[in-house]
Amino acid sequence: MAKGRVDAQARQGYALIAPPFLYTLLVLAAPLLTLLIYSFFFFKVGYGDLATGFTLENYRQIWADPIFRAIMQRSLWVSGLVTVVTVVLAFPIAYYVSFVVKPERKALWLFLITIPFWTSYLIRVFLWKVILEQNGVVNSVLLGTGITDQPLIMLRTVGAIVATLAHAYAPFAILPIFVALERIDRSLLEAGRDLGESRLMTFWRVTLPLAMPGVIAAALIVFIPTVGDYVTPELVGGGRIPMVANFIQVQMLGLDNRPLGSAMSVSAMLAVAVVSAIFLLLNRRFLKVRT
Repeated sequence: MAKGRVDAQARQGYALIAPPFLYTLLVLAAPLLTLLIYSFFFFKVGYGDLATGFTLENYRQIWADPIFRAIMQRSLWVSGLVTVVTVVLAFPIAYYVSFVVKPERKALWLFLITIPFWTSYLIRVFLWKVILEQNGVVNSVLLGTGITDQPLIMLRTVGAIVATLAHAYAPFAILPIFVALERIDRSLLEAGRDLGESRLMTFWRVTLPLAMPGVIAAALIVFIPTVGDYVTPELVGGGRIPMVANFIQVQMLGLDNRPLGSAMSVSAMLAVAVVSAIFLLLNRRFLKVRT
């Protein structure tokens, strides 16, 4: 009887997880598998047609191309810079909400932090373009106050891309850090101060290490999608600072070379996976991961 109840409970559990599992398989695994299969196809130059068959030529071609390697390196570097800027700005906000804001007002603050999600990502990128253009808000203030006599060129720069992406992904970084800070036992901080530690040293030795899982989660949440961001480099960067997603778009849609574009996509995903794995290994003492 007990075994029968266990089997019934197991079937009920499988029935509950089956719909989300199938949905994930459909919307995530199927497109990735399609890209992987396409990356091994042939492409008939001049005909724009595909030929089935296994080949590694697409991968040889892209990794032998210095332009692709340079764009891939730029994408990783820009995404890493965005991650650092976003996490550094997000941590004080999350710390303030967790340790300074009264408990009954924390929900309001979290609500305010998520307000940017109310508008489309594309609209937010266009707003940053308006802010940073030559006759935009920033230059108008600088010229009006006499700080500069000529408008600054801020669009079509790495700084503009970093600022736009950091603003767009800031809530994604604030929330996991806030959750990690909320889980810290306040008695540990009081014990540190009772033992004669200053607030700064208590933060450095207790708060920051205990918050590192949230910081690492925030860094990965920001880093992984920004590597493949297409809209911001195209609009804010003006197409002059292309990243890997823009390069893939040219192959997929501009040249209709789906095998080569798929090979670029798979290579970019592998590069991001390797960088993320290295980052996790370097921080395994904070995540308590045994290798």
